[in-house]
Amino acid sequence: MPLNNTQAHDKILTIILAGGQGERLYPLTKDRTKPAVPFGGIYRIIDFTLSNCLNSGLRKIVVLTQYKSFSLDRHLRLGWNIFNNELDEYIEQIPPQQRISDQWYQGTADAVYQNIYTLEKEQPEMVLVLSGDHIYKMDYRSMVLFHLENKADLTVACMEVPLNEGKRYGVIKTNEENRIVGFHEKPSEPIPTPNNPEAILISMGIYLFNTTTLVKAIIDDAKQDTNHDFGKNIIPEMIGSKRVYAYPFADGTNNNLNYWRDIGTLDAYWEANMDLVQESPEFNLYDKDWPIRTHQEQNPPAKTTFKKTLPEERTDMILNSIISGGCIISGAKVDGCILSPDVRVNTNSEIYDSIIMESVRIGENVKIRKAIIDKSVNIPDYMSIGYNREEDSKHFTVTDSGITVVRKEMHLI
Repeated sequence: MPLNNTQAHDKILTIILAGGQGERLYPLTKDRTKPAVPFGGIYRIIDFTLSNCLNSGLRKIVVLTQYKSFSLDRHLRLGWNIFNNELDEYIEQIPPQQRISDQWYQGTADAVYQNIYTLEKEQPEMVLVLSGDHIYKMDYRSMVLFHLENKADLTVACMEVPLNEGKRYGVIKTNEENRIVGFHEKPSEPIPTPNNPEAILISMGIYLFNTTTLVKAIIDDAKQDTNHDFGKNIIPEMIGSKRVYAYPFADGTNNNLNYWRDIGTLDAYWEANMDLVQESPEFNLYDKDWPIRTHQEQNPPAKTTFKKTLPEERTDMILNSIISGGCIISGAKVDGCILSPDVRVNTNSEIYDSIIMESVRIGENVKIRKAIIDKSVNIPDYMSIGYNREEDSKHFTVTDSGITVVRKEMHLI
């Protein structure tokens, strides 16, 4: 039987690592940390991890921030100020406190080590360490139950991915009891799973520690010259001496499909957004049993208009797209796109397979294809983006797969 919300709340402190610089997402991370990057029209990336916590009954949450955190801090203050201190629940943002050293966080394990005071003060039975930059749904209570049933010191959430993606992740080897017997961070030649030669078992960056085990591990690591990283140092060191288990990822809201995306690159970010506009998306934003919470400005409903002075053959339409509140689309075509709040698209413009962020203004007769347009960009009439790679590369960021990225508040003429 899964833990109920009260049991989960009383036993567990959740630490969300949200200080990542997100260099591979530049220019989206030019002015914001990676977990604060907008996603899916109205959300920020961190909303998905936080919603998992809320839906799992975890209401003692510490968010460790570091890099360009103003946007994230503001979002958490406006959208996640819902916890009641009188009920011993909270969400706290903690930048480097320099209690132990005068350095910023040196790695994932060091970030927790520098906040060891919080663990001593709260004294939870277990600590759930999460990343603030993944897109997925997960009921953490099932993982906690698995951890308790196996009398584990550490449990690592894992899932299978295609073999050719193994170089990006921590690769896990388990025995028949799901106990981890090998862990290699981003190996050059990943070893496939015994049951599937085309797949590997990877760490999802979700760690559940017994608190005493965690405290000893990060203290020991701090005394050594390491990367101070959970994947590179802590987990491999624990495998031989502690009970370390792999929890097979199960989407508690959908037993048949486990969706998890690490959107660490511009291509992966674009692909994950495009997943949402498919006819039958793998990731369901409309699941009332697992709501995704966020902060939204007060916007009027989205609106489409059509100028009757145009020729009889209408070209305006909206297909397979997410249109957020406050948008106005006037006689334009939008196909396979995500429009964030307060976007304007004017007459005879065509937008395909693109992410348009908040307060973007698109003029008349504009053509956009496979692009990411960051906030508050004004695109003048007759401009084309995504149709001439050589020309786009002179002004914008263009990925290897051909996605054009226009940076925030860029002045276009």
